[in-house]
Amino acid sequence: MTPVTLFWHRRDLRLDDNAGLYNALCSQLPVQPIFIFDSLILEKLPKSDKRVEFIHRSLNSLNKEYQSKGSSLKIYHGNPAELWPSILQEWNAQAVYTNHDYEPYALSRDQEIHKILLSKGVTFLTFKDQCIFEKGEILKDDGKPYTVFTPYSRKWKAKLDNQAINPFPVRAHLNNLNQQKPIPFPSLDELGFSETNLGELNYDVSENKLQRYGEYRDFPFLPGTSRISVHLRFGTVSIRQMVNIARKNSESWLNELIWRDFYMMILWHFPHVVGKAFKPAYDRIQWRNNPSEFEKWCQGKTGYPIVDAGMRQLNETGFMHNRVRMIVASFLTKHLLIDWRWGEAYFAEKLLDFELSSNNGGWQWAASSGCDAAPYFRIFNPAEQTKKFDSEGCYIRKWVKEIDEFNYPKPIVDHKFARERALKVYKEGLGKEGE
Repeated sequence: MTPVTLFWHRRDLRLDDNAGLYNALCSQLPVQPIFIFDSLILEKLPKSDKRVEFIHRSLNSLNKEYQSKGSSLKIYHGNPAELWPSILQEWNAQAVYTNHDYEPYALSRDQEIHKILLSKGVTFLTFKDQCIFEKGEILKDDGKPYTVFTPYSRKWKAKLDNQAINPFPVRAHLNNLNQQKPIPFPSLDELGFSETNLGELNYDVSENKLQRYGEYRDFPFLPGTSRISVHLRFGTVSIRQMVNIARKNSESWLNELIWRDFYMMILWHFPHVVGKAFKPAYDRIQWRNNPSEFEKWCQGKTGYPIVDAGMRQLNETGFMHNRVRMIVASFLTKHLLIDWRWGEAYFAEKLLDFELSSNNGGWQWAASSGCDAAPYFRIFNPAEQTKKFDSEGCYIRKWVKEIDEFNYPKPIVDHKFARERALKVYKEGLGKEGE
């Protein structure tokens, strides 16, 4: 059997400008692409998960591209550590190439896989692909990681200005793919999942869209955002390509891409943020954690129209406008005094673009427990936010159909009362640090 290099697709479901795939294709051996549906992740998901369908759809498109070049993508389903020994045998693999992943589960999984490959004499190589600057590439002058976004972004931009970001020319090397008859592609049903009403997840990074991004991005009823997040999350587009587009068209949109790198860097340097407050003092806050109030928040039945609209949009589509994400997160943590971890977990279950680092960063920002977070005494007033960002009620009416009817619920809590209660509880929890 001909020896091959395996390329393991994970969060990089594309051919173009794929760092690990490019490096694999430049190795001496034919490259066989594979993907593993990880049962350890899948078994925790509902059986009609939009993200699984999106991955499946993206892999199908990717496979067609491979087949047009005389190759084929092999899909596996199971526990990666249990699958790898037989995968190596099946293909006579001499090396495995993939791209870095920075989340705790992925890091421990890759460590385990590395040991398995090492024991079989197989090389394991990983590459930076899903962010521009990673790990310790952007540090303060004293060598410590940044914990405030603005100086981080300044250093990030200065480093970027001194170098070109060139795409990896994958297509120039596709003749190095392993020539392979079409391999059967599993259906969603065979993976134990069913189709959802996913629809087309189109994005728009046109010059016209991005040049007006800063002006329109905060208004949830306008199509003012790029809708690129799910594509960045699963790597169906290249972050390098997006940053090059942003540099030409929108400083405001570029900053959003930098926030993504920032939160990945925070997760890397401060892994305790998974499950604990970035600022330890904030773990002393006495959350109320009322289950029935949490349920009303989840269902979009709080009696605060902007909050309810956001939660219903999330439940129905797997998406929520970023301004509204901040409003609903502030409401849960400050108005209801429910632990940010509850909200973080709910978003993790529902968001199509769920990314651990950004989701965690966003929730800790809202709860004031994170790095560079809103101060604890900053408590969004939903009525004022509505006046500013949905003054005509267009967004609210789209998602809260019964807004003018008698059966729309009364507010779950009075804003003034909730604000004073939150300030008191935060001050008590933080002690002198809250003064």
